[in-house]
Amino acid sequence: MVVASFFGCKTVEKQASEKPAQKPNIIYILADDLGYGDLGAYGQTKIETPNIDALAKEGILFTQHYTAAPVCAPARASLLTGLHGGHASIRGNDEWEERGDVWNYRAMLKDSTLEGQRPMPENTTTIAQFLKEANYKTAIVGKWGLGAPQTESIPTEMGFDYFFGYNCQRQAHTYTPVHLYENEHRYHLKNDTIAPHFGLLKENDPVALASYEKYTQPDYSPDLIFDKMMSFIEENKTQPFFMYWASPIPHVPLQAPKKWVDHYVKKFGDEAPYYFKKEVGSYFPTRYPHATYAAMISYLDENVGKLVKYLKEEGLYDNTLIIFTSDNGPASDGGADPEFFNSGGLFDGNRGKGKGYTYEGGIRVPMIATWPAKIKAGTKSDHISAFYDVMPTFNEIAKVQTDYKTDGISFYNALTNSGNQQEHEYLFWEFAGYEGQVAVRMGNWKMVWKNIKKGNKDVELYDLDSDIREENNIMDKHPEMLKKFQDIVKKEHATPENSAFTIEGIEYMPNKNKQ
Repeated sequence: MVVASFFGCKTVEKQASEKPAQKPNIIYILADDLGYGDLGAYGQTKIETPNIDALAKEGILFTQHYTAAPVCAPARASLLTGLHGGHASIRGNDEWEERGDVWNYRAMLKDSTLEGQRPMPENTTTIAQFLKEANYKTAIVGKWGLGAPQTESIPTEMGFDYFFGYNCQRQAHTYTPVHLYENEHRYHLKNDTIAPHFGLLKENDPVALASYEKYTQPDYSPDLIFDKMMSFIEENKTQPFFMYWASPIPHVPLQAPKKWVDHYVKKFGDEAPYYFKKEVGSYFPTRYPHATYAAMISYLDENVGKLVKYLKEEGLYDNTLIIFTSDNGPASDGGADPEFFNSGGLFDGNRGKGKGYTYEGGIRVPMIATWPAKIKAGTKSDHISAFYDVMPTFNEIAKVQTDYKTDGISFYNALTNSGNQQEHEYLFWEFAGYEGQVAVRMGNWKMVWKNIKKGNKDVELYDLDSDIREENNIMDKHPEMLKKFQDIVKKEHATPENSAFTIEGIEYMPNKNKQ
C-alpha cells in the first residue's frame, strides 16, 4: 500500500494487522444426475459448459471424487452428516408410503402430510449446524428430499437459516410445480396442475410441437431458485455465508428454457421425440430429448456464470470457496440418453452401470473447486475422496472444533496443495436400493456386491488401473481380496436405525466366489 507519510504507513499497518481475516464464504453446488462426462472440463464434446469449465481453469479439478450413494436421498444425507452408507440414517430413496397415496400429486397438493421423504432422526448433526455455530449464515436452495414438511427433518430444523425449493423429490419430477417451499411454508407458483408422469393423450401427434405446449408453464422452478439464492447472498455478503445450491438439474423430466432448446435443436438437428401414449407413465414427454437434456445443463452453466460474475463484481470471489459436483451418475430413463452424450465419460454410465449402481459410472462424479485466495489456478488432483469428507473439510476451513465423529477425512490439503494430505485406507458404500448393494474401493481395487436381497453371494473384483470400465471380474484370480472385503463390511456395516433400509442377507457374508 502506498501512503503519504511514514507515520501514516505505521498506522495503516497496525490497523490492518488488528483486523481479523474474514472466514471464507462457501458455496456448494450439487447438480442432480449429472454424469462424470457431462462437462467440457471432463471431456464432454456436445454440451457447452464454458462457465463451469472456467471454474476448472481458475481452480482445481478432482479426478477421483465419489458420491456416497448412487441415488439422491442417501447421497445428500451422507453429504450433510459426514457418514457413509453403513452408518447413515438414510440409506436409500424412501417415499414413506405407509402414510397414504404419496405418489398422487393432486392428493399431495391438498394434504401436505403426504409430501416429502422419510425423515432423518431429530438428533441428526449436519454441516449447516456446525457452520452456523461458526457464525456463518446458512442456506439451501433447490431440492431437499430428506424429510417431510410436518417433521423435524426440514432444512430450518437442521441448521439452515433459509430454505427455498422442493421439500419433496417426487414433486421435483416437474420443473413447473404448483408450489415450492420457502422455509416452512408453501410458496405458490403461477402454474396449472400438470401432474408429474403425465403422458401424451392418444389423439396427440408426437411430432407436433403443439402436443407439448401444456408442459410449458409460466414459472420455471430453477429460475425462482436461482433468484432466491442470489437474494440471500446479496443480503448476507458482509458476513461469512454457506450456500448449498442443490440444483434439480439435469434430473428428468426434460424441461428447459426455449432459447437453450432452440440452440441445441439447431446444433443437433431433428431427432425422434420421447413420449408415451397414456395419461400416466414415465416422465414428461419432450419433442427434442437430446436438445433438451443439453439445454438443461447449459442453462445451469449459464447461471453458474452469473453467480461468479456477481461474486467478482462485489469483491467476494477471491475469498469464496466454490465447489461444483453431482449427487450421482447419469440416469437412463425419462428421455435421458447417457450413451449419446457419453455421460459416463471414462466409465460405463449406461443403464445398469450408471445411476442406481455402485459401479464407477454410478458413483464417481465430477468435482471442481475454486478459491483464489487458497487454490492455485489450473491444477488437478487424483486424491480419492467422497461426500462424507465434505463435513470435516468445511469444519477445518471454518475452524470448527468438535468431537463429532465422521467417516470422512478433510481434503483441505488436497484443495490447497498445502502439506501432506491424509488418505483413506478404503472407501465404503452401502446402498439399500436396487436390490441391495455394497462396494469397497481400496487403492486400485474395487469390489462390488449387488443383488444382495435376491440372495446373491458373488462379489465382483475389478482392477481400476487396467479396467476402468469394470468389464473384467477377476475375483477368482485374487481370492485373498474376498477376505479383505468381508472384514471391511463387518467393520463398517451397522444395523440401520430404520428397518426400511435393512438389506436382508448382508449379515450372511459370502464365503467364496464361484470358481
